[in-house]
Amino acid sequence: MDVVDQMKQLASDAKQAANIMAGLSSTIKNDLLCHMADALEANAELLQQENKKDLQAARANDLSAAMIDRLVLNDERIKSMADGLREVAGLPDPVGEVTGMWRRPNGIQVGRMRIPLGVIGIIFESRPNVTADAAGLCLKSGNTVVLRGGSEAIHSNTAIGTILKAQLSSMGLPEAALQVVATTDRQAVTELLKLDEEIDLIIPRGGEGLIRFVSENSRIPVIKHYKGVCHTFVDADADTDMATQICINAKVQRPGVCNAMETLLIHKDIAETFVPHIARAMAQHKVELRGCPVTCSLAPNAVAATEADWDKEYLDLILAVRVVDSLDEAIDHIRRHTSLHTEVIITNSYANSQQFVRAVNSSVIMVNASSRFSDGNQLGLGAEIGISTTKLHSFGPMGLEDLTTRKFVVFGDGQIRP
Repeated sequence: MDVVDQMKQLASDAKQAANIMAGLSSTIKNDLLCHMADALEANAELLQQENKKDLQAARANDLSAAMIDRLVLNDERIKSMADGLREVAGLPDPVGEVTGMWRRPNGIQVGRMRIPLGVIGIIFESRPNVTADAAGLCLKSGNTVVLRGGSEAIHSNTAIGTILKAQLSSMGLPEAALQVVATTDRQAVTELLKLDEEIDLIIPRGGEGLIRFVSENSRIPVIKHYKGVCHTFVDADADTDMATQICINAKVQRPGVCNAMETLLIHKDIAETFVPHIARAMAQHKVELRGCPVTCSLAPNAVAATEADWDKEYLDLILAVRVVDSLDEAIDHIRRHTSLHTEVIITNSYANSQQFVRAVNSSVIMVNASSRFSDGNQLGLGAEIGISTTKLHSFGPMGLEDLTTRKFVVFGDGQIRP
């Protein structure tokens, strides 16, 4: 079969399997995920052997340090994948939950029941852990999943998919419930995006270019997340030690991910002391500062920021820094430059924190905590399927509940409409 027929067959098989997966009990789904977790850890050596092939190709192709970091599968990340599956297994099953039951004057009872979306397509770059994370969330929520990773992770993704599919087979469940596209032919993505009768939702995970391509070419509804320009605002009365620790963590711990801080806003009343302090702290971690004129006057190691820097997702040890006159100016800056991902305020003022929470409408707002917590696992959702910056149908990190929809259920005792 050519790639067109391959994608049609793959999606058709996933749709047929969806009817079976939607009816599984929570116990069966939980057992499946636990078996998958055990299998990943048991095959850690194989996974790392396959991952080395991808890493060698990535270095040969001069991929960025951030991309290579996302690609790595080491013992810690394999264990994290397995633990993520076990955590999802331990979460309440949203499928079948009936909410909001009410009685009408004629006596009928009306409620809403959570049901799976059906077939979910995930198109992603690097990060082979997405294969396991997405499989766990989609299968637990009663869906089937079609995964198309980037060519840079083809060996890693295929190995993970093979291990996970074997657990479906061992439990007598359809392997087609989990499909990993094995071809690196870019036409596969284009063809998948046409299959609106088989696939119910597309979730792209990767760079802005990939997500815009998917959004512009898909006949299927798309959950979008273009980039993560995350802001941290240090208020006038912030605890400077706390602010320093949060800012270093948000920028340095893992700069190549979407919840890393990209812009630091500092209140003018503490700029004279805090700007030189945070500049020295960032310099110790080899962070390049791109600052406004006030920042540059107080931090000799900063270079002048351009207007483009305020909208930049660096995914690197680079930080834009601006001194603002007030909380209102910080909020205004965020509104103009936000990517709707995550925004942080560091303050000891309850009133200011509440104003920030109410006025800034990104998908995650944090008070006195690192933006690195903007993650489904860290927020208690289990391994996330992605972070949506689209306000329909889900907003923010997406967990199990976000992979379901609701149908109306009506209970009567013979009522007819007059």
